[in-house]
Amino acid sequence: MILERLEIYIFKRLKRDPEEKILWWEGEWWTSRRLLELSRAWSEKLVSSGFGPGDRLAIIMPNCPVFLALCIAVWENRGTVVTLNGAGGSRAVSQTLELADPYGIVISEIFPELAEDLEGKGFAVNFSPKDTLSEKFIGEKSSYRDDPSVAVIFATSGTTGAPKAVPLYHRNIADNSFTVFECLEDMNEEDIFLNVLPNFHSLGFTVAGIMPLLCGMKQVILSSFMPPSKVLEAMREGEVTVLAAVPAMLSFLVSTTVNTGVTVPDKLRMIIVGGDRLNVQLDERVRKVMGVGVLEGYGLTECSPVVCVNRSYDKKIAGTVGPLIPGYLKQIRDLDGNVLSGGKEGILWVKGPSVTDGYYRSSDLTEERFQDGWFNTGDFVTMDPEGYVRILDRATDIIIVGGFNVYPQEVESVVNSISGVSESVAVGMSHPVNGEVVKVFVMRADSTSVTEREIIQQCKKELAHFKVPRRVEFLDSFPLSATGKVLRRKLRERARN
Repeated sequence: MILERLEIYIFKRLKRDPEEKILWWEGEWWTSRRLLELSRAWSEKLVSSGFGPGDRLAIIMPNCPVFLALCIAVWENRGTVVTLNGAGGSRAVSQTLELADPYGIVISEIFPELAEDLEGKGFAVNFSPKDTLSEKFIGEKSSYRDDPSVAVIFATSGTTGAPKAVPLYHRNIADNSFTVFECLEDMNEEDIFLNVLPNFHSLGFTVAGIMPLLCGMKQVILSSFMPPSKVLEAMREGEVTVLAAVPAMLSFLVSTTVNTGVTVPDKLRMIIVGGDRLNVQLDERVRKVMGVGVLEGYGLTECSPVVCVNRSYDKKIAGTVGPLIPGYLKQIRDLDGNVLSGGKEGILWVKGPSVTDGYYRSSDLTEERFQDGWFNTGDFVTMDPEGYVRILDRATDIIIVGGFNVYPQEVESVVNSISGVSESVAVGMSHPVNGEVVKVFVMRADSTSVTEREIIQQCKKELAHFKVPRRVEFLDSFPLSATGKVLRRKLRERARN
């Protein structure tokens, strides 16, 4: 069992060779010493303000050296990081902060309106540059100090529209990072990772950010994936060998290469994809255009996140997410929770050291998905005799846009608040780049004429861009089951026809 905390592993790596170049940022390689000095400076600032074990620090920053330095500093003081999407909409951010009750917030200067809104709600807000210490830091004693073994809290929306938070422990992230590194047969300490997947996304946080620090690899950090041409240039300058991505990113990179003539860096030799189902046609196009195949994997935030991955190009089976990584126990169950015999399709349940203990401050949500240490992934799968997993469908109604989860209830709560709307249902509509986009079916209130444009404009004000509906269709009634429940399946079928 892995007992050491993450910062202990990281400190061992940083002190091994202080002059080792470990991360590339805006055209310059940083040494271990520089990152260590920045994290120690942040640590001193936090402690002098009163931050201590069990406190939580919310970080609303794009990928950058300060984000990594802050994580190390928080962990050194036995605190917990709460990483949030600054573009996720004020409502969602505020709800999660109210749940997490942070000691303070460190936010990038690129989010001035959000910062002003959060200050108005009484949170201790601190602006920070992306690559150095902020001039000051203020915190406010939170109402409680929590378990210091929690390393990070990821936020997402619950099916009821209320915030749902996933706490990952040091042992979870350490196990997932080291296990993934060891089971990917073509990966080694000489590799250079591209760290561009958002840090509020568990795949980006663990696989692209923390795993390279723990396992001795270098990383090239970019704050944004757009424009893709700049990403390719940075990959070339930083000599990136491993790209971790979601399928939508690969589609953009392929299109950029084809349309602009910007070539794929010569050093790139491995692409790992997760966060959404990979279209087989896209897999083939990536290999043809970029010269490198894709190793598809599968994971969930509750699992830190990787559950399955194809081990190597020699062992890859297209259309699968590979076998489970070592350490997981698995069961295939039916909708009633009964364990099924081998070869039958059903819902995947997993158990292991990468799996969190439950949801943050929500015993009800925990009881829904966790049972005697087993976690219900909510995904229908089938597994071949060699253990390769195919994802068949989702047992939940989550819409996945470019690798990011969109929960229908969150969209519906905004739409239903609009004058003239009686009821709404949000579903996924197929999209060639993002996999899915949001479509909303709306029933108007009597004698009203609310328009598609009005609904979309209001959603743009309250939701992150990827959650905003691309289409609105008005119906006189929704299809219902015998018990009066809206048949979302029927509406999904209508949206995709």
